[in-house]
Amino acid sequence: MTVVPPPNAPPKPTPWALRLRRAPVTFGVIIATVAVYLGGTLIGFDQVLEFGAKDNVSILAGQVWRLVTPVFLHAGLAHLGVNMYSLFALGPPVERFFGAPRMLALYLLSGISGVVFSLAFNPYPSVGASGAIFGLLGALAMFLYLHRGLFGPAGGMQLQQLIIVGALNLVYSAANPGIDLWGHIGGLLAGAACAAYFGPRLTPEVILGVPSGLTDERPWPEVAPRVAVAALAVGGAAIAAMMVAAGA
Repeated sequence: MTVVPPPNAPPKPTPWALRLRRAPVTFGVIIATVAVYLGGTLIGFDQVLEFGAKDNVSILAGQVWRLVTPVFLHAGLAHLGVNMYSLFALGPPVERFFGAPRMLALYLLSGISGVVFSLAFNPYPSVGASGAIFGLLGALAMFLYLHRGLFGPAGGMQLQQLIIVGALNLVYSAANPGIDLWGHIGGLLAGAACAAYFGPRLTPEVILGVPSGLTDERPWPEVAPRVAVAALAVGGAAIAAMMVAAGA
């Protein structure tokens, strides 16, 4: 009789591999944003900012790509580091609940909304992912609020912490003229609105009277059309912001 050795167990994924698998959009955005910064240092940082920063005059002249490009540009290494660390901290929990497609839509719509608010109310040029990151903060806070009965006191404590963090950051933004406060406000409001409009709705799943997990009553295929509607709404807001900026 031939003794067959047991098959080798598959190697356990490393902690970083698990993080990448669970939050591919978060780490993809971090990699892309860092790559843009490194590329800018090679081809000329000032040229990249001149081409892609939020600049009201240029946007009104037809350079509408500047509604998107500022989300991926940063004014320096410290600016980049703070925003990417914030994304590293906030992105995975949001992506865990929202899923990758909704996470990507949320990040982009929040970031663009921040630029739109800045266009309407801030005449100065600006760059940075802060609006998108404030959008993640607003989305997670709204998600916890809508599921406050599901997560109980622990969720309530997390919600309070998010509100405190958001309020402190807004106060700090308001106290520093070099920070685009309106971009932060726009991203925060857009993130909360996106979570309410196309975010997940989790309910306990019970099998034979025994809780067995959570079910999303609004899965991605059902809310994908809502994302398109939200994108159209952001586009309409951008047109309105252009009108406001043109009349300023």
